[in-house]
Amino acid sequence: MVHQDLGYVGYFDRESCDLDEFKVLTSQSLSTETVPFAVSVEKNLPVYDMQALRSGLEQPDTRRALLAEWGRVLGKSAGVIALKGAYPDTSIIDRATEVFREIIEEERQGSAGEGDHFAASGANDRVWNALQKQCLRDPEGFALYFGNTAIAAACEAWLGPNYQVTAQINQVRPGGKAQQAHRDYHLGFQSAESAARYPAHAHLVTASLTLQGAVAHCDMPVKSGPTKLLPFSQLYPSGYLAFHDEAHRAYFEDSCIQLPLEKGDAVFFNPALFHAAGENSSTDINRMANLLQISSPFGRAMEMVDRHSMSQAVFPSLVALKHRGALTSGDLDAAIAATAEGYPFPTNLDTDPPIGGNAPDSQADILRRAVFEGWKKEQLSVALSALRARQAA
Repeated sequence: MVHQDLGYVGYFDRESCDLDEFKVLTSQSLSTETVPFAVSVEKNLPVYDMQALRSGLEQPDTRRALLAEWGRVLGKSAGVIALKGAYPDTSIIDRATEVFREIIEEERQGSAGEGDHFAASGANDRVWNALQKQCLRDPEGFALYFGNTAIAAACEAWLGPNYQVTAQINQVRPGGKAQQAHRDYHLGFQSAESAARYPAHAHLVTASLTLQGAVAHCDMPVKSGPTKLLPFSQLYPSGYLAFHDEAHRAYFEDSCIQLPLEKGDAVFFNPALFHAAGENSSTDINRMANLLQISSPFGRAMEMVDRHSMSQAVFPSLVALKHRGALTSGDLDAAIAATAEGYPFPTNLDTDPPIGGNAPDSQADILRRAVFEGWKKEQLSVALSALRARQAA
């Protein structure tokens, strides 16, 4: 199995970008024997049937084995996984879609949300910080949307617990052009010149800090332009420079794959995987995906998110959904993880010392306790405000 050599020292430069090496790495074939939980392998992309696997996420040994398989695929193999039926109830997707369309229209009227990465301004509809906007506009819908154990498991498989979720909506209208091949945040948002200033080991480590995901909000046949992907390309050490190179981009276009998706499916991939949104050559499909960018608690998220306000806004819905049995304990944990800050640092340890352990309570710890202990909304507000005061003191 080919994998990254963490012994790289020094710096990458243009001369480090060997197209022949890139071709060898990306010409591998993924054997079904290496992904026993997958229902199939499509064009080197392992596909997982979440209807069959969802119950296994509640069994510790099975969950651990499945997450280990996903972690291996994301890190040392194809670099991408597809979760069929990640949302078994697509009415949750439809409810979120309506919220996002309202936001898109409002921001279009206000000339907001025009910027986009790797695509011309105005070529599509982009909603920045869709996570917070959805939560504050429709807290219950938000809780149902992120109260999803399949999504949470994919995040944990790569980043472990206490990950931080951000999200951006991307809607590509008929005729919308394809993106150029690229890698993603952190170094993927740098110019080649800027990326070259980072030492080689930083290039190899940065992919461990984030996970990219996309939730399909409509059926996405190939003609609608689902994401173009190049399996195994995350293994290419100098890729944060190479994706700027025309020869590498040309090879990507000749060798990439596209997997048609259905509403409620999700795809997760290593941020170092070469990828690009496809061209929407349909005449009637507004291709909408919720682009999830999940960050390690050990790094920094791309967006500033007011999780204090989100926690207060979603709390009554979490309690109501719990009482109705609409969300399981695992679903509630997943929704809380997407809402509140799960990592308690940095903080002021003089005013916010750890009690009974190595770390003080996080915002997520407080929200979780409030939900499961039946707090009043005012009690949660006081506790969250006290936490913020302790951390800022």
